[in-house]
Amino acid sequence: MQTDILIVGGGLSGLALADHLTRKGADFLLIEAQDRLGGRILTKDLAGGKFDLGPAWFWPGQPRMAALTRRFGIPVFPQYSTGDQMYQDRSGAVQRARGYASMEGSYRLAGGMGALISALAGSLDAERILTQTRLEAVQHSPGSITAHLDRNGVSLTVEAKQIMLAIPPRVIADTVSFEPALDAAQSRSLKKVPTWMAGQAKILAVYDEPHWRDAGLSGDAMSHRGPMVEIHDASVMDGGPYALFGFVGFPADVRAAHKDDMMDQALAQLTAMFGQKLAQPLDLVLQDWAAVPEIARAEDRAPSGSHPSYGLPSNLRSLAARGMHFCSTETARGFGGFLEGALEAAEQTAKAAALSMELEAHRSTG
Repeated sequence: MQTDILIVGGGLSGLALADHLTRKGADFLLIEAQDRLGGRILTKDLAGGKFDLGPAWFWPGQPRMAALTRRFGIPVFPQYSTGDQMYQDRSGAVQRARGYASMEGSYRLAGGMGALISALAGSLDAERILTQTRLEAVQHSPGSITAHLDRNGVSLTVEAKQIMLAIPPRVIADTVSFEPALDAAQSRSLKKVPTWMAGQAKILAVYDEPHWRDAGLSGDAMSHRGPMVEIHDASVMDGGPYALFGFVGFPADVRAAHKDDMMDQALAQLTAMFGQKLAQPLDLVLQDWAAVPEIARAEDRAPSGSHPSYGLPSNLRSLAARGMHFCSTETARGFGGFLEGALEAAEQTAKAAALSMELEAHRSTG
């Protein structure tokens, strides 16, 4: 197979990059290791509503996200924040009206963030997208990329001029071999970049009525007991179903070993904090991102305590001269780790691809 540009990764960054290239008339192929597009964006249909099990918010001052929702006509609504916040101490004692809704002012999308993935994917030529296709090895030299792929056990080879790696740097370091090999410092740089969100897990409980809202509560809660340490309203835009979700505070190894007990504890926590009406959810689901090897690696199993300082490490930038570009949200300097950062990375990489194509055209006609 041949293409000008091979995009590796079908999350928001990879799809946005493909969208940029499509509008410029560039030739590309996009591959995704999982059987679905979206990467860390995962919106599931539960009890007739669409709920985000990955990132759920964007904020004012993030212009690329705002522009994309306008372009595709996706309704935006504010995070629900009306009412009191709940607080649970280490003993399990619950207090009302302590603190404020921490995500107040953020925005969500009707249909979840998956609506953005569907819109972007729908704007692309489906024949240019291969799912369940993994990158295993890259042979690289200026102007020439040979990518060795595995598609459901079948080996494929793609010849390209450039390769855009829109997957987390640690995944690249662990799963892709390079010829010539990256030097030791470059390999270390890839391994040092924390994968945003990869150590986290979310529990979502869905209800037919907003029992917490009816009680004058915002759905926001903080807990020093757990298993959920931070809880928010995750209801759909209008008319239900309604939901609460919480970030799990237990380490990844504990989550894996005690999943059933943890889910029982989560339900007990919801009833303790919000009342007995929450004892019978329509759905109660766990999404553990640390268990997804296409996203999280061993170093990611412990969540970052604070937002990392992102941006492409300087010793990886020189690889662009050999046709290799890095395009995950972790490579964005301005909004690294956010959805806006995924779009920022795509925008930067599209500009780099255009410059490379212009230089190649100049050499060809020179």
